[in-house]
Amino acid sequence: MPEGHTVHRVARQLTLDLVGRPLAVSSPQGRFAAGAARLDGRTMTRASAVGKQLFCAFGDDDVLRVHLGLYGAWDLYGDVSPLGDGERVRGSLGAPRVRPGAAMDAQPSTRRLRMGEDETEHAADDGLEWPPPPLGQVRVRLDSGSVVADLRGPSACEVLTADEAALVRARLGPDPQEVEDLDAAGDVVVERVTRRDVPVGQLLMDQAVVAGIGNIYRAELLFRARLDPWTPGRRVPPDTVRALWRDWAVLLADGIRDGVMLTREDLDAAGRARARHDPTARHWVYGRGGLPCRVCGTPVVVEEMAARKLYRCPACQV
Repeated sequence: MPEGHTVHRVARQLTLDLVGRPLAVSSPQGRFAAGAARLDGRTMTRASAVGKQLFCAFGDDDVLRVHLGLYGAWDLYGDVSPLGDGERVRGSLGAPRVRPGAAMDAQPSTRRLRMGEDETEHAADDGLEWPPPPLGQVRVRLDSGSVVADLRGPSACEVLTADEAALVRARLGPDPQEVEDLDAAGDVVVERVTRRDVPVGQLLMDQAVVAGIGNIYRAELLFRARLDPWTPGRRVPPDTVRALWRDWAVLLADGIRDGVMLTREDLDAAGRARARHDPTARHWVYGRGGLPCRVCGTPVVVEEMAARKLYRCPACQV
């Protein structure tokens, strides 16, 4: 499932390429036809993320809310902008592409950027028509004329009023990228964790406690803290919860910048560069069931917590 860093990257991509432009909005598969008709021809004024949820405002009254869920992804075609000046952007398409000998006002490039659990870039045939035909079951298409964004497979895609969107946001826990005061937001997380007897590993996945953490970040945050995921929240020291929150702020910012969940702090610059291209080198325990812990050599165990796989080192996380 795409975690918080992915949704923030989607929001930033849409801000660069769609915000401020009138959009042709459609639903090629038909399941979002009424919502598309409500937004068609209007200008997106803001795109933002809170945890795993994306909010695209159209003026002061309507908001497109998207939750990618397990299978959702965005495909972007055309003159897709780099996400940031000097950032290490995996999969960004860069400047507009013009074929040799073509006029500068030629139709947009038809290269494709996939933004979901992973990001990939594909070069399409130069002869592909513009706009490109939808691939698969596209729930909603946003077309600025130079960039097309296709959404497929989300668990939620709906148009809300601004007040309804505010209520959804209010039900979510703090997101380090969205709060004004990191320490004050950390106090909220401490209160929500330490008042409950639920295992801390389950609480970190509760989007009402803290927003954006999924299975990978959960496993890695707890290992970095050397904390047993089965410890009841009420028994976790407040300072440990604050440290988890601060570490989440660091890992989320890294993931937004790099486009990958790279959670090992023991890597030097060369090691980080290799890990960005080698998923098996990115994590301490996630996905390493049965393999030796990178710190102590004890086999990493895989358990089930609230119907999700939980990875931990039984020796380091006590």
